[in-house]
Amino acid sequence: MISDMQEMEKKPPLLVLAGPTASGKTELSLGLARALDGEIISADSMQVYRGMDIGTAKIREEEKQGVPHHLIDIIDPGEPWNVMEFCRRATACMEEIRGRGRLPMVVGGTGFYIHALAYGAEFEEEEKEDIRAELEHTDPELLYRTLQEKDPAAAAAIHPNNVKRVVRALEYYYQTGRPISRHNEEQRRRESPFRLVYLVLDLDRALLYRRIEDRVDRMLEEGLTVEVQGLLDRGVQPEWTCMQGLGYKEIAAYLTGETTREEAVTLLKRNTRRFAKRQLTWFRREPEAVFLPAEPRETLLDRALKVIREGLE
Repeated sequence: MISDMQEMEKKPPLLVLAGPTASGKTELSLGLARALDGEIISADSMQVYRGMDIGTAKIREEEKQGVPHHLIDIIDPGEPWNVMEFCRRATACMEEIRGRGRLPMVVGGTGFYIHALAYGAEFEEEEKEDIRAELEHTDPELLYRTLQEKDPAAAAAIHPNNVKRVVRALEYYYQTGRPISRHNEEQRRRESPFRLVYLVLDLDRALLYRRIEDRVDRMLEEGLTVEVQGLLDRGVQPEWTCMQGLGYKEIAAYLTGETTREEAVTLLKRNTRRFAKRQLTWFRREPEAVFLPAEPRETLLDRALKVIREGLE
């Protein structure tokens, strides 16, 4: 027991604050950062893109309250970004933050990124670029049917429209001869190299869905349509990875004449609700996740601090 405690004390601390979209992560993260002398590393696969602000619910500079934020606005739309690059850059950020004597805080809703970072996932070297190129030029429906045949477990966990992840799963299969679902399960059983406190905000489903609807309405009022049109005018293509994010795909379809505005908004709200549901499903599978009720909001910060201090000590 003593040796286990000594080993734990050697591990560097890491705080993760996760949860579904619109659950209140931003507000709580600011309070925690001020209370714990922390710096925030964004674990959002869309907030890395410059010029994509409204649809990603990106925090404004004046809202940061002096808390340093990392991995926001670091690449242009169209530049490559993936979980390996996230882990590389986030790891560098953590080392710099600890070097300043402060606490790294990973905050976001991209569960795959968070898990890979928090548990030190290992990645296969990507050597066969020709495989990826061939897959990327294959009909998406055929790709998904192939994945269902080669790796049914992965297909069940990936939405058919998430072409990037379908391609990655098949690429892994053809490179290694092993299902990526088996690889992911092995990675999931890894012990974290950190003294990890993993908080997940939990919210009544009906309340969460109301917040999502309100957020979509607010984004539209703030100019989401204008933002998407600006991206299209600058040459960003609807099929690019960055445009597959919630809000951008649906509004781009409206602006290019594929749907009406009403249809686009209805689809955006529905897709966001479904996305939040998938996020919660992911986080419930995380072995060290502590689900923290997001209501009442008046006591949320104090309750979170209590869990965190107990976990880190």
